[in-house]
Amino acid sequence: MEKLHAGDIMIPMDQYPHIPYWFSLRQAMAAMEGAQLERNGQKTLPRVVLVFNEKYELLGMVRRRDILLGLEPEFLTQQHRNYRSKLFDVRVDPNLSELSFDKILSGIRERAERSVKDIMTPIKATVDYDDHIIKVIYEMTQYDLSILPVMKDGNVAGVVRTVDVFHEIAKHVL
Repeated sequence: MEKLHAGDIMIPMDQYPHIPYWFSLRQAMAAMEGAQLERNGQKTLPRVVLVFNEKYELLGMVRRRDILLGLEPEFLTQQHRNYRSKLFDVRVDPNLSELSFDKILSGIRERAERSVKDIMTPIKATVDYDDHIIKVIYEMTQYDLSILPVMKDGNVAGVVRTVDVFHEIAKHVL
């Protein structure tokens, strides 16, 4: 483990989904759904898509849950969060029948055309390609991140995921 660096365990950018900031939530969903990652003999879907500007500079990231929150129909977002949670409990709100599937689906489709820049999270931290795995662990835990962009020569070379870091550490602990 003494020589294990971020670059050794990262997923290269050509294999990880990334999009420009003007893409819609629908396009971000398509990028995530179409990007199947294979690591250590296992296939997974990414939980995050990276967002870049025109100059290919990293701006932020969008998680699956950010997209799901961003898809919430506008007529629901105008209500207090406690009220919205009750909408799906028939025992609490007998007016639940007013929420038709078609109305909700129409609202979701409308919101899916919003830009990812409206919901993306700015990048909190990065690591360098040659940074030791311990620094990767520190940055991920310090900023509560599930992925961490890896920089090389001022550009994003790839990403490190917590699952990959965990796997590497487990090899030395178990």
